[in-house]
Amino acid sequence: MSLDKSDLDAVRTEQAKGLLHLRSLPAHRDDIHVVEFGGRAGEVLPDSDSVPLHLRNAFSQYQSGIPNANHNIWAPFTSRIDWEVARWGKTRNVGSTSFSDLLAIEGVAEKLGLSFSSSGELNNIIDSMPAPRPSFSREEVVVQGHTFDLFKRDIMECIRALYGNPDHSQYLCFSPERHYADADHVSRIYHDMYTGKWWWSTQKALEKDKPGATIIPIIISSDKTQVTLFRNKSAYPVYMTIGNLPKEIRRKPSQQGQILLAYLPSTRLQEIKNKAQRRRVQGNLFHACMSHLVTPLKQAGIDGVVMQSGDGAKRRCHPLPAVYIGDYPEQMLVTCGYYGDSPTCNVGKEDLGSFPCTASLRDAAAAIDAAKTVQTDVWTQMCLEANIKPVQHPFWEDLPYTDIFRSITPDLLHQLYQGVMKHLIKWITDICGADELDARVRRLPPNHGIRIFHKGISSLSRVSGAEHKQICLFLLGVVIDIPSLSTHQSRKLLQATRALLDFLYIANYPIHSTETLETLELSLARFHENKDIFIQLGAREHFNFPKIHSLCHYTRAIELYGTCDNYNTETTERLHIDFAKDAYRASNRKDEYVQMTKWLERREKILHHTNYLVWRIENQLSAPLSTPLMTPMDRDLTPSQRTLMDMKYTLAQKLTKNPSVSTVTFTRIEDRGERGYRATLFQSALRRFVVQFRNPELSARQVRQQSQDIFMPFGSVDVYHKVKFVNYDLYGNTTLDSVSCRPRRHNADHRVVEYSHFDTVLLKIKDQTTRNSNLRVGRVRVIFSLPESKLDALFGSQARPPKHLAYVEWYTKFSAYPEASSGLYRVKPEVNTDGSPVASIVPLEMIKRSVHLLPKWGGSAPAGWTFENVLDECSTFYVNIFKDEHMYINFVHQ
Repeated sequence: MSLDKSDLDAVRTEQAKGLLHLRSLPAHRDDIHVVEFGGRAGEVLPDSDSVPLHLRNAFSQYQSGIPNANHNIWAPFTSRIDWEVARWGKTRNVGSTSFSDLLAIEGVAEKLGLSFSSSGELNNIIDSMPAPRPSFSREEVVVQGHTFDLFKRDIMECIRALYGNPDHSQYLCFSPERHYADADHVSRIYHDMYTGKWWWSTQKALEKDKPGATIIPIIISSDKTQVTLFRNKSAYPVYMTIGNLPKEIRRKPSQQGQILLAYLPSTRLQEIKNKAQRRRVQGNLFHACMSHLVTPLKQAGIDGVVMQSGDGAKRRCHPLPAVYIGDYPEQMLVTCGYYGDSPTCNVGKEDLGSFPCTASLRDAAAAIDAAKTVQTDVWTQMCLEANIKPVQHPFWEDLPYTDIFRSITPDLLHQLYQGVMKHLIKWITDICGADELDARVRRLPPNHGIRIFHKGISSLSRVSGAEHKQICLFLLGVVIDIPSLSTHQSRKLLQATRALLDFLYIANYPIHSTETLETLELSLARFHENKDIFIQLGAREHFNFPKIHSLCHYTRAIELYGTCDNYNTETTERLHIDFAKDAYRASNRKDEYVQMTKWLERREKILHHTNYLVWRIENQLSAPLSTPLMTPMDRDLTPSQRTLMDMKYTLAQKLTKNPSVSTVTFTRIEDRGERGYRATLFQSALRRFVVQFRNPELSARQVRQQSQDIFMPFGSVDVYHKVKFVNYDLYGNTTLDSVSCRPRRHNADHRVVEYSHFDTVLLKIKDQTTRNSNLRVGRVRVIFSLPESKLDALFGSQARPPKHLAYVEWYTKFSAYPEASSGLYRVKPEVNTDGSPVASIVPLEMIKRSVHLLPKWGGSAPAGWTFENVLDECSTFYVNIFKDEHMYINFVHQ
C-alpha cells in the first residue's frame, strides 16, 4: 500500500490537538548539579529485548494482534476514510442512534466505502481490536449485610499499561535523583516526583532487602462527582497514575497518563435511617472496595514483578502507594480521621490556627496496630487512642512501605482557591462592604488574562475554582485605600492579604528550591503575624479550621513528593469530564455502569490505535515528522534534563501578517475623540525618532531642535491593533500574553461593539542589572509601520529602523523598593510642564509584555471612573505583580 505524508498528517490531525510541550532545561542545565542514587537502582534485567527506541516494541506486539495488519496498514479498517469515520464517531460524543441514522442514509456507507453500516457493527470491529488497557469486571462487595456492585480493573494490569505505553517510554524515570542549584549541594531543587525525598528514602530502604529495584510510585485519586444537573445522580471514580511519568503527561488527559481504576458504589444508603450507622457503613464500604483494588500491591510491593517498558527494557518493579489525592472529606475518609481534625498531624482542634505547627505527625504504625485489633474487645479503645475511626480493615493496613498519613498531599484547588482564598474574599467583602468592593472591581482596567466582573463579585454564587483564581489576580488592588479603615488597619490588612497571595503564587511554582520554600514559610508566617486584623474588624472570630492549618504542611509535602502540580485535584476534576460525565451521557441511564465502562474501553482503543497508526506510518515512510510526537523534547534526553523550566522565560512577539487598519491618517491617530487613537504628540514624537535614529549621539535637547526641521513625506501609516507574546520552546503556539491598542468601534446602529483598549506595557530600555532600572512602564497608543516607499526619503542610505514601531506614553521610573504595606511598586503618568504626556516612539521589540495597573483609590471609588477611562482619570497606580505567574516570578525573584 502506497503512503505519503498526507496520510500521516491526517492521522495526526486529532492527535496534534493533545500534544504537549515537555519542559526541558536548556537555559539552566549547566547550573543544575545532579546526584544520582547510584548502585543497582532501576537496573535493566539481562534478558531484556534490545530494541531501538524508534521501533517501539509494544506497538510491534500490538500489531501482531490485528489480523491482516501486515498487508493493510489501516486494519482492522479497510481504508483511511473508513478509519477516520470510525474515529470521528467514537471521539466526538456522537450518540449511537444518531451515528447509525447517519450511516443509514441511502448511499452514505457505500459511497464512503465503509466496512460498517451501523454503530453496532462499528462496535463489533472495535471490540475485536487488542485492548491496550485491562477490561472492567463487576464484583459484589458485602458490607454489614448490604451488597454493592463494584466496577474495577486489575490494578497490576493498569500499572503495566501505563508503564508499558510506548509513547511514554522515553520519558519514564526509573530511579531517584537529588538536584541542586550549586556545586556545594546547599540549595536543593524539587520538581518531578523523582527529585523528592520520599522516593530516595524508600529506594534506600528497598535496596537493603531487594537490590536492583525499580520503584513505581502509585498515585491514586478519588472524588464523588455529579453526572447530572438534576435527579442528584453521581459517580464515584477512582483514578490511578504512576510517578515515573513526568507531571506534564500526568496532568494532560489527552496524553493518557491517567487510568480509570474503578467506579465505587455511589449509593447514599438512605435505607439506613440511623445517621451514625449510615456513616459507619459508608466508611467500611469505601475501605472494603479500595481493599479489593489494592490487594495485589501487597506482595508485588515486597517481592517485585518484572515489567517491560515501551522500549522493550525489563526491570524488577515494586509498585508502592505513594500519594493519595483528594479534597478534605476524601482525605478524612481515606485516613479514617474525624472531621475537623488534620489528616496528617495530631494538632488539636483549638490549635488549628496556630503557627508554627508544633504538633507531631500522625503515627501510621499505631493506627495500623489499632486497626488490626478488629473483632476484639479493645478495638474501639485502641482506635480512639490512635485518633482514627473504628473502620473494619482500612485498605492501607497491609500495604508495604506505606504511611497513609504522609501520603496525603496539598490540594491547591480545594485548600487554596476554593478554601483559604474563598474565605479571604468573604472577609474582605465584609470589611470593605459589598457595594464599595463591587464598585472597585467594575472599574479595574482590562488587560490580557484579567476578567472584568461587570456586576462585581459579591453577588456571585457557586463560584468555581477558575473564578476564584481570576479574582486573586486583582484582589490586592481592591484592598488598597478602603475608606473606613485607619492607616494602621489598612496596613495590617494589606500585609495579611499580600502574605496569603504570596503563599498562593509560590505554592503554584512548577519548580522549587530551598530558598523558595523558605520564602513560602515566611509568607505564611507573615500572614499569621497580621491575621488578627480580621478578628479586630469583625470578619472572623478565630482561625481554627482545617484548611488554614493545611498550609503548614505544604513545604514538607513538596520536599517529599515534588511540587504541588504533581498532585493537584484540578487534574481529578478535569478527568471527571471524560471518565464520568461524558461516559454517563453516552449511556441510556439504565444499568449505566456496564455501558459506561464499555464506552470507555472502546474510546481507549481508538486513542491507542491513533498513536499506533502514527508509529506505523512513520516507520513505513522512514521519514519522521519535522515536529516529533512530544515536541520539543529530544528522545535521548536523560531524566534529569526533563521538566525543569526556565521560570523567568522570555516572550517572543507575534504580529498578524497584515495590518489591522491600513493607511490611518495622522489626524485620526492624534484625535482625542472616541474613534481616535489619542496619540496627541504622534507627529512630533515621530520626527524626534527619525532624528535620533539618524544621529544616536545627539543629546535630547539637540534632538528636539533638529526635529523641528524634519518634513514627513507621508500623512498616514499602517496600524496594528494587537501584538501577541508566545514562547515556542515551552508552550508552542499558545498565546501567553497580548497587548491591545484600539479605539472604540461601533456598528451600523452606532452601538459600541468594542470599547477602546490601550494597554499598559513593560518596556526594557537598557541592559542593566540594577533592580528594575532597566524597565519602565508605558501605555501603548499605536503600533504601526512606516511606509516602505518613504524610507529612502527619511533615512537615505543609512540603516533602516525596525519594521514595527510603537507610540508609548511613559510612566514614572520604578523606585528602588516597592511600597512597604502592599509590596507593590507605585507609578504615575509622566507629564511635561504643560501637562501633556511624555511620549516617545520606540521599536516594538522594546515591549517585553503587558502590565496590569491597579488604581490608587484614595477613598471610595470615584463615580466617574469606568474600566474604559480609569487609566486616563486616575493619577497614581500600583504595578500588579499578581497578573500571572511570569509577572510574579520576574518581579519577586530579581
